[in-house]
Amino acid sequence: MSEPTVETRCCIVGGGPAGMMLGVLLARAGVDVVVLEKHADFLRDFRGDTLHPSTMEVMHELGWLNELLSLPHQKAPYLRVQRGSAEVVVGDFTHLPTRARYLVFMPQWDFLDFLARKGAESPHFHLRMRANVTGVVREGSRVAGVRVTTPEGPMTVRAALVVAADGRHSTVRQQAGLAVEDLGAPMDVLWFRLSRKPDDPPDPMGRFEDGQIFIMINRTDQWQCGRVIAKGSFEMLRSLGLERFREDVARMAPFLAERVRELASWEDVKLLTVQVNRLSTWYQPGLLFIGDAAHAMSPVGGVGINLAVQDAVAAANLLSRPLLAGTDLGTEPLRQVQRRRELPARLTQSAQVLIQNRVLKPILQGRPNGNGGRLPWPLWLADHVPPLRRIPARLVGLGVRPEHLHLP
Repeated sequence: MSEPTVETRCCIVGGGPAGMMLGVLLARAGVDVVVLEKHADFLRDFRGDTLHPSTMEVMHELGWLNELLSLPHQKAPYLRVQRGSAEVVVGDFTHLPTRARYLVFMPQWDFLDFLARKGAESPHFHLRMRANVTGVVREGSRVAGVRVTTPEGPMTVRAALVVAADGRHSTVRQQAGLAVEDLGAPMDVLWFRLSRKPDDPPDPMGRFEDGQIFIMINRTDQWQCGRVIAKGSFEMLRSLGLERFREDVARMAPFLAERVRELASWEDVKLLTVQVNRLSTWYQPGLLFIGDAAHAMSPVGGVGINLAVQDAVAAANLLSRPLLAGTDLGTEPLRQVQRRRELPARLTQSAQVLIQNRVLKPILQGRPNGNGGRLPWPLWLADHVPPLRRIPARLVGLGVRPEHLHLP
C-alpha cells in the first residue's frame, strides 16, 4: 500500500512564530496552507516570550490586538539595567508611534495557541501536530514537497511552495545543503525560574557585575531568570556545585536570596546554546527559508520572535498573489522575500554581535572595558541623556524596516 499524499499550495514546516504567522496570513488571503509541527503541543520551556511593539502593530492591523491582550501577559514600557546600586533606564518605549508602546511578555505557547485558533477560523488553514518532517521531495532541481512521519504512519505533503520555518536546527536546511555563515557567539544562557512576590520590582531587569550578567523577566507569579555565561563554561560551573550557583544568584539579585532554594537540582537549570548564523541564499526552486532557519538570532534584545513575525508578514505580502494565481511560482518572488528581509536580519545580527563582543564579553571576562567597574559607556550615556533612551527602544521595539500588511 502506498503512503497517503496531501496536496496543498503552500506547506510550512515548523509551528513556531514564523510558521504559524505565515500560515494564518496566507490562509486569510485565500491560499490553501498546511502547517506541520513535530510536537503534540506548543508547551516548551524557556522559549522567547517577548512580543515587541512591531508585532503588536501587526496584531492591530489584523484587528486582534485587544483579544490577544486579554490573555495573561505583562507590559514593560521601559528596559532597565543595574550595576551595583546604580539602576538605569536604557530603553523608553513610551514614545514609539505604535498602538502598543511597551514590550509584552507572554508565554510563547499562549501566543501560538492564539494564532492556531485564528487560523482554524479559515477553511484554507490546516495545522497538523505530531507531524515530523524527515526529508524533502524533489522533481529535478525543484522542491515539490516533504516527507513526514505521523502517529498514523508516513505521508507525503506536496506543494507549490515549501517554507522552512523549523528553526536554527532546521531539518529542511540540512536536506537542502545550503551554506550557513556562522557569526559566532561568546556566550550561552542558563534559564531557570524563581517565584515572584507582589512587591518585587515590576519591570524586566538586566544586572551586570564583573564576571556575571543576570536577566530577570516578570512572568506574574514567577521570575524567568537567565544567567549569561561564557561559551562552553556550563560544565565548569556545574563542577563548582549547585550551592555556589545559588550564592551567585543571591549576590546578583539580593531580594531573591530566600528563594534560591527553589532550585532543587541542576534539572531546574536549562542550557541555551547561543548561535548567531545565517544563510547567504534563503531559497531554492520551490523552497523558502524564514525566521531562525534563515538567520538564527542571539537572545540580545529578545528580538528573535519579532524578526520571525516580520519575515512572515513580508512573505505573505509578496507571495499571496503568486500562490493564488495557481501557476508555477518560480524563484523571483522568493528572491524578493530575501531582498526585503535580508538587510533587517543582517543589521540586527551585526548589532547583536557588536554588543556581545564589546559589552557582554568583557563583563563575562571580568574586564568591563577598563571603566573601573562603572556602567558600560552606552548605558552611562543613556543614564545621563534621557532622550537617547528612545534610540534603543526604537531599534528593539520596531527594528529595521517594520512590516505592515498588504494582503489581497
